[in-house]
Amino acid sequence: MTTEIRTADRESATAIVRENFSETMVSSLRTFGRAVGIAQESVTGTVGDIARREFQWREAIVQAWRLVTVTTVPAILMAIPFGVIVSIQVGNLIHTLGADSLLGATGGLGVIKQGAPMATGFLLGGAGAAAIAADLGARTIREEIDALHTMGISPVHRLVIPRMVAMLVVAPLLNVLIIFVGVLAGYAVAIGGQGVTPGSYWATFGSFTTAADVWISLVKALIFGFVVVIIACQRGLEAKGGPRGVADAVNAAVVLSVVSIVCVNLVLTQVTAMFLPTRLA
Repeated sequence: MTTEIRTADRESATAIVRENFSETMVSSLRTFGRAVGIAQESVTGTVGDIARREFQWREAIVQAWRLVTVTTVPAILMAIPFGVIVSIQVGNLIHTLGADSLLGATGGLGVIKQGAPMATGFLLGGAGAAAIAADLGARTIREEIDALHTMGISPVHRLVIPRMVAMLVVAPLLNVLIIFVGVLAGYAVAIGGQGVTPGSYWATFGSFTTAADVWISLVKALIFGFVVVIIACQRGLEAKGGPRGVADAVNAAVVLSVVSIVCVNLVLTQVTAMFLPTRLA
């Protein structure tokens, strides 16, 4: 009798786990489908709004300025440790191998191809996604989104598209700022702490780093910004349950953005390594 009860409990627990797993997978696929739908409507709607001269330029400028104000100082503060860490860690290894002159190339490539776009993505996925999700979530629980639907105004055209354009404008600018500060920080550490001469640092930097590396970094930043803004807008527009729902939307937007950036960066790194390998001097 006891064995039968244990078997029944085990089967019941297995059934519950299987049901919860299937529900989670179905819900995840539906959420991903809605995100793809918002992304598609935003891209096509941007072209249409610009062509019809209905694009919300003022809203896009305001959102771009808000993104700049919440990400500029953190970007500088993140870029300095990135450049210093890459210079120190790579410099120790290169010094052991007796190739100190290559520090400029390795440090520069590390910051440009990986450090800068990842830092840009994390900043946009943290501060940027939180700001967007909180704004749209508050509008949703105040029933402003329902009011737009009642008036026949698309929330995607009125709210999502200006934020998407603002994010795509700010992302490469932020990426360039992080590259500049990160490379200078790495240069200062290499000259002051690693004993590298300025001439050899910039010579190897110019020999290995190409314009294609910078373009790859900028494209990565654009893709990360696009992913972040779509996730943040979706979570904000789907917020439910009052202030607690807004907090949950902000938390989900930040977590999903960071995870998505890591996964997308892995794919982009593999693709660029296959088709655009690092040039040897």
